[in-house]
Amino acid sequence: MTVPQPPEPIPGARLLFSLDPSVSHLNHGSFGAVPIVVQRAQQRLRDEMEANPLRFFTQGLVDRITHTRRHLAAFLGADPDGTALVGNATTGVAVVLQSLGLRPGEEVLTTDHGYGAVAFSVERECRRTGAVSRTLPVPLNATDEEVIEIIRSGLRPGRTRLLVVDQITSPTARLFPVAAIVGVAREQGVPVLVDGAHAPGMLPTTVASVGADFWVGNLHKWAYAPRGTAALVVAEPWRERIQPLVVSWEQDSGFPTRVEWQATLDYTPWLAAPAGLFNLRTLGVDRVRAHNAALAAYGQRVVGDALGVAPSHLPEPGGPTVSMRLIPLPPGVATTLDAARALRARIADRLAAEVAVAAWNGRGWLRLCGQVYNTPDEYDRLAVRLPTLLAQR
Repeated sequence: MTVPQPPEPIPGARLLFSLDPSVSHLNHGSFGAVPIVVQRAQQRLRDEMEANPLRFFTQGLVDRITHTRRHLAAFLGADPDGTALVGNATTGVAVVLQSLGLRPGEEVLTTDHGYGAVAFSVERECRRTGAVSRTLPVPLNATDEEVIEIIRSGLRPGRTRLLVVDQITSPTARLFPVAAIVGVAREQGVPVLVDGAHAPGMLPTTVASVGADFWVGNLHKWAYAPRGTAALVVAEPWRERIQPLVVSWEQDSGFPTRVEWQATLDYTPWLAAPAGLFNLRTLGVDRVRAHNAALAAYGQRVVGDALGVAPSHLPEPGGPTVSMRLIPLPPGVATTLDAARALRARIADRLAAEVAVAAWNGRGWLRLCGQVYNTPDEYDRLAVRLPTLLAQR
């Protein structure tokens, strides 16, 4: 089988970012990268704030946040009255968990593809309330039908108080059939929280079409917003039950304002986020999605070939616009969290390449992303040099 052809570059896209050109930035999924025009938009807002802080915070800021929220919700395909801006997806998860009122004997159900910090949040809330956290193992190569059946079989109506499932999994770069999962859970009366951290900007799916009780997603990854910009979307029956992690002066305003207003929080990332969407639309949303997914697929194949991984053993992400790909590392490499972190640092230091390395189910995995600032030769260089580095362990 031949290596897939890389996509044609988007002219000038690399120049939109202030990334260090001596480094191959192949891990957009972790922290994103903010275009220069968006950085400047945020800096203008910061300048405005610092020129007169009292005026900035007390005259019209709530209305500006509301206007921004409506703009971002429209992009997501979400009800703006059911959408609250939060700092990141993990914060949104914590808001939902502490608003549920879990009780002893109830359980929160997750899969083993979940994000680590979300798992920590679930475990903490269960310890605090006496509830139980239970994790369903899902094989990496499971079909959508198998994923749905695993979750259907794992639900315990009357006991499972919440199902947390990823739209795109962080450690395994897998697209889950979340709309179908939500339907199965609804049949059994189990609310669903969809962790869509990577969805905004990457997937064409609208939040409304997912139909979850709760949905969280970051706009600072694939939608070019400043870091600290995410959305928590809550179905109408739950909105009055949602409480902020910290109570502040808009508490009596109800959802979503009571969640958004945190007094002297820096709101400039949110207010500058529409500039990120403008940048994405200027490049062409569909064009960017197709480019990034094709480039990630190219990187997976060339690096996989270099490591001796047969194409049939390279995990498929499950969707044509998923811009992250997974490559299994040799047996015994990066099989623990500490070892994965150490390998990621070695690759960064010695190969000048930023990648993600995860230990999942007893094996180390390399995750590569594709973004408009990347070029095929960056993956080619990693493919040439990585086997030698791994042999030196």
